[in-house]
Amino acid sequence: MYLLVLFVLIVAFAVAVLAKTIRIVPQARAGIVERFGKYKASLPAGLNVVVPFVDKVRYMIDLREQVVSFPPQPVITEDNLVVSIDTVIYFQVTDPVAATYEIANYIQAVEQLTMTTLRNIVGGMDLEQALTSRDEINNRLRGVLDEATGKWGIRVNRVELKGIDPPPSIKDSMEKQMRADRDKRAAILTAEGQRQSAILTAEGGKQAAILNAEGDRESLILRAQADREARILKAQGEGQAIQTVFQAIHDGRPDQSLLAYQYLQMMPKIAEGSANKVWIVPSEIGKALEGLGSTMNTLSGIPDKVDGPRTRVDMGPAEPDVPMDSALETTHAEVAAAIAAAEASSNLRTPSPSPSSEAAPDPEEPTVQ
Repeated sequence: MYLLVLFVLIVAFAVAVLAKTIRIVPQARAGIVERFGKYKASLPAGLNVVVPFVDKVRYMIDLREQVVSFPPQPVITEDNLVVSIDTVIYFQVTDPVAATYEIANYIQAVEQLTMTTLRNIVGGMDLEQALTSRDEINNRLRGVLDEATGKWGIRVNRVELKGIDPPPSIKDSMEKQMRADRDKRAAILTAEGQRQSAILTAEGGKQAAILNAEGDRESLILRAQADREARILKAQGEGQAIQTVFQAIHDGRPDQSLLAYQYLQMMPKIAEGSANKVWIVPSEIGKALEGLGSTMNTLSGIPDKVDGPRTRVDMGPAEPDVPMDSALETTHAEVAAAIAAAEASSNLRTPSPSPSSEAAPDPEEPTVQ
């Protein structure tokens, strides 16, 4: 029985010694071994053997990159404004022995160093510069931290400012300033838009007025040319009509009998009109005609009798001579062709009257001998 108890104790002691001898270090870790309270060695990752009851793994250092976020810290700017700045530090332990024995708590040391360095950097800037110079603050802060933590076996890889929060009153003032600036830019853009619109409208009105003036000028010129040609044609027509009447008068060689006949033809027209209700033919109409004839005998230039027609007066060309340009001649030719085509179409559609339907001469029409 005593032998069994002794064997169990020996086995337990052997297991304890084995447990104290074999040390397993995880990947990306480093073990600090002390012998009788003094640094002995650093254990790499994997299976390691130490002297039991003599060597002791005092610290297990993480060699991976670590991220530490520090709470917001009040910082006074150069223009005496208090802002809250919170930071994020990315660092890595490169020397586990220095990180163990050179500093008691390197995370707390990095935090305090970050706070003091940040106050020194931001204290030399005003609020506007601090809000717009984050990259500069990050680079300067990283340089100071990397230099200060080098002897601790720590390398600072990155420093980021999570936020810079000014006081609420400053935020309100900044919002008002930003709103005023945006309103100013909006007013400037609106004014520029209205100016461009007014310029384009004026240019459009100017071009429209020029085109309207040119159109009115061409219209007036064409209308004046048309009026001139119409007056020329009317004058030539009136001249030809006067010449025709004058020639007819000379061809007819009127005498007193013709004048009396014209007087008889005018008498029915005297009775025309809504105001002439009753018209009485005087019995002395014959004497009146004789008196009219005797009166006509005294008119100069109207003989009592004529011997025959005189020589005809040359009335010139039947068509008026109007100066026309090529465009007007083309237009007149097209109008004449259209009139001729219309007349031809009308003649084709209208049947020719029969000989029996011709109008008989009016037996009451007077005949001049």
